[in-house]
Amino acid sequence: MLISICIPCYRSVKTLPVVVEGIKKVFENREEEYQIVLVNDGSPDDTFGTILELCKNDSRITGVNLSKNYGQPSAKLAALRQAKGDVIVFMDDDGQHPADGIFKLVDKLKEGYDVVYADFKHKQHNIFKRFTSFLHNRIAEGMGNKPKGVKRSSFTAWSRTVVDAILEYKSPFISIGSFLMSVTSKYGNVEIEHQKRISGSSGYTLKKLFRMWLNIFISFSMVPLRVATWLGFLFSGCSFIGIIYLLIRKLTHRIRVSGYTSTMLTVLFVGGVLMVILGIMGEYLGRIYMTVSGMPQYNVREVVNGIDDKQKLS
Repeated sequence: MLISICIPCYRSVKTLPVVVEGIKKVFENREEEYQIVLVNDGSPDDTFGTILELCKNDSRITGVNLSKNYGQPSAKLAALRQAKGDVIVFMDDDGQHPADGIFKLVDKLKEGYDVVYADFKHKQHNIFKRFTSFLHNRIAEGMGNKPKGVKRSSFTAWSRTVVDAILEYKSPFISIGSFLMSVTSKYGNVEIEHQKRISGSSGYTLKKLFRMWLNIFISFSMVPLRVATWLGFLFSGCSFIGIIYLLIRKLTHRIRVSGYTSTMLTVLFVGGVLMVILGIMGEYLGRIYMTVSGMPQYNVREVVNGIDDKQKLS
């Protein structure tokens, strides 16, 4: 069996050689073959230079160089298009995912699952990263984009069935977890130890996290539009009840109905809700337009030791 290990890389000059060496060691006494796919996601340092050196020393390593920084989801899709394995494993480039965990994931996958995630009981992250990870999982679960009871992580193994399906994913607004929910219901977890980073810090910023959350809200989900519809019904109903109340009060008590401040507050509040609803609809329309117009998920500058190489090693 061939196992493809896919690693999105960003600022990985110091960590990548250690991670790759660890993968090679765990395969030394195994019957399975490996392929390692390293995707340089527009890193500002010499990460791709490091990838080139690794590719020269091992033909089983494929290097992909993206033309700019597209983000981890795009880098994962670029890796999948080079992955030839029967099973695909995603790892991080920082050394926090132990190489011996690869076979724990693969063995669990053989039990009949399509997607298996590592379950890290004790994460070696700072408070901010743990909080945003918790928030991300709660948002995904609340929007129906994550199976309940399953703990997701970036250390994961996929069956070939799932990979072949996701290769048909054409939208430039990538939400891999949401797409997986439409492909399979066979998810599993396996407990794996979480290691400390070899060096550096996480590349995720609030801006990138917000973009990821927006994709969860909008991609593969009609929930925001349904919420907007129900808000419309709610405020229409409240307005109708208010009109009836004021009419009855005026007819029975023969009093003058006034209240400039309360009227303005109501108008501003309802106007704000309408603007939010229009913004949600505009986001959907904009995404439809950019998808139809052929906006790319990513652009590859060169590939080494891979399919349809744009550059050959000397």
